[in-house]
Amino acid sequence: MALLLAGCVAAPPASSPAALERDLLAIPVPGTGQAIAARLCRPELPRTGPVPLAVINHGSPADAAARPRMRPAACGAEAVRWFTDRGFAVLLPLRRGYGVSGGAWAESNGRCAAPDFAGAGRQGALDVAAAVEYGRRLPGIRPEGVLVVGQSAGGWAALALAADRPEGVAAVIAMAPGRGGWAGGQPGRNCAPERLVAAAGEFGRSARLPVLWVATANDSFFSPSLAAAMQDAFTRAGGQAALVALPAWGADGHSLFFGAGGSATWGPIVERFLRSHGYGARQT
Repeated sequence: MALLLAGCVAAPPASSPAALERDLLAIPVPGTGQAIAARLCRPELPRTGPVPLAVINHGSPADAAARPRMRPAACGAEAVRWFTDRGFAVLLPLRRGYGVSGGAWAESNGRCAAPDFAGAGRQGALDVAAAVEYGRRLPGIRPEGVLVVGQSAGGWAALALAADRPEGVAAVIAMAPGRGGWAGGQPGRNCAPERLVAAAGEFGRSARLPVLWVATANDSFFSPSLAAAMQDAFTRAGGQAALVALPAWGADGHSLFFGAGGSATWGPIVERFLRSHGYGARQT
């Protein structure tokens, strides 16, 4: 099975990841005593005035041994270029416990028999919120209208962030969001699907940001029926999430967002979503 890797100004702590990777930023996460690494990619074309920010959040590999090897996606990566070509600056944080960000893995679900999916999402959301707040204060970036994008566990963290109504964030795009997939090393199995659905409803109770929720027919982590149940629970609780159910993509639709050629499928959907929420096709 292919691993799903990163897609992926205060002085940093002494143990900051910035000391290890010169091309990465170090972003303190309030209340944790830790900093996370992040890559910033700016649009290449000249712009007049500040540009909008997209914070793109990685998934979590099924193999825990792969977490320390993760790196933020490169600025030339397809998914990143899709946004920078449209005038966005893109911030790519590595959450706690991944790659050079180091530290304990903050967003563990706990035991598969009784997972805390909501708690895992909230821990991921702490890191995403820190990245949002850091990014919107950078020179040349608009402090409002931030777009938060996440894939898999990163999408789940984005849904948890939406529940907190973060300042400056205007919309969320969740690509195959969820946790607990590949239970027991088996595709299509989740540790506790009923708990995952309930946690989605918990997030939806306070989430009021518009959410684009993208699922595929051959996602080996979250089946179409599970994705639909999560989105239904989220919206029934009060959240605003439009589910786009796509046909099968590649060998495993779970990798659509960061997959080679994937933007040809998700790009038009995201473009329409951005237009409908006040983002132009090409930001200036």
